[in-house]
Amino acid sequence: MKGSKFLLTFLVLGVLVFIAIQANAQCAMCSATVESNNANGGGATQGLNNGIMYLLVAPYLAVAIAGYIWYKKYRKKNDIPMEMREEKLHLN
Repeated sequence: MKGSKFLLTFLVLGVLVFIAIQANAQCAMCSATVESNNANGGGATQGLNNGIMYLLVAPYLAVAIAGYIWYKKYRKKNDIPMEMREEKLHLN
């Protein structure tokens, strides 16, 4: 049951990735302004691209920092030395 749920989830995500359609994410006025600025040699296009990259990286960076802090804080609790018995283990 667990394997079939994993397979179904993987299949659905794979299908969603491969049937993505192009979407216009900017309003018409923003798009027209950036296109005309780019055609006239302005620098607004580069500023828009930098802003998009900043917004793209920020959540991943926040999760990475939180994960690193969590790892540093809680990794010492699991470093308990294992006490092995000296006697041999008989399975039959």
